[in-house]
Amino acid sequence: MDGTPGDSIENEDAALIAGLTERLRLLRIVSQQRRYHGRPVPLLPAKRAITDLLHDIVAALYPRHFGPQDLTPGTTDAFIAQMLGSIRLRLADLVTTELMLAPEAEATRAGAEGNAISRAFLERLVIIRDLHDTDILAAWQGDPSAMSLDEVAFCFPGVAAILHHRIAHELYRAGIGMIARIMAEQSHSVTGIDIHPGARIGPAFFIDHGTGVVIGETAVIGRNVRLYQQVTLGARSFQDDGSGTLVKGQPRHPQVGDDVVIYAGATILGRITVGQGAVIGGGVWLLEDVAPGAMVAQARPMLRVAPG
Repeated sequence: MDGTPGDSIENEDAALIAGLTERLRLLRIVSQQRRYHGRPVPLLPAKRAITDLLHDIVAALYPRHFGPQDLTPGTTDAFIAQMLGSIRLRLADLVTTELMLAPEAEATRAGAEGNAISRAFLERLVIIRDLHDTDILAAWQGDPSAMSLDEVAFCFPGVAAILHHRIAHELYRAGIGMIARIMAEQSHSVTGIDIHPGARIGPAFFIDHGTGVVIGETAVIGRNVRLYQQVTLGARSFQDDGSGTLVKGQPRHPQVGDDVVIYAGATILGRITVGQGAVIGGGVWLLEDVAPGAMVAQARPMLRVAPG
């Protein structure tokens, strides 16, 4: 008996899938050879595990807001202790996996370093919580729409973005760049705010509205700084080594002093300094240093009334 039409379709699908699988395998081999230069292909940290870890770190720092709803004063400490133990072990495993990506990595040394970095990170959580409390207060004091500190913690995307940044920044400082970048990009996808984990940001930082804000890797921001939506703290140019290869890690983003306000749509580029207490108006394109206390604004638009 001849096969049914359904059998024929299944056979065609099987042949198509087998062919595509083989072509993708060959492309993967070429890519891995280019990336790892013939050495054994290492494991990669799992992105889902990193985003879950970020969520749990936030819950451990702010259990009443982001932990289980049924937490009570009598159960909160036990919840935090359980979370910290889980975070420590999971982070150690992820850090070890990232360290093993280095060409000369050795498993025993990477495991010991992963454990040490994860323990040091846990000790920094007290500092992160203390710093972020100043961010929440700055948002509440700086936004007339904020009705309570709890609302700020729950609802403000700029507040979420800076908490995620403070977590990722600690890992970046420890040399764990990939995990830090994955955390930063997860935050970017949720909040619309793009902060490189290398940026150094002081206390009481407030991003109002926030959508479209970009803060580059080597930016330095002082205390009590406020940004509005669509602000860019970016690089003006990229230095190369003479052969066309970009030089990594060079200071190339702005330094923003204490008590600065930068209004919506401002673009500030290069390793320039915005002095303490300066105000940068909306839509400004800035490539030069700004003196402390100065105000920079666009030319005032002219209103012309067409003859009637």
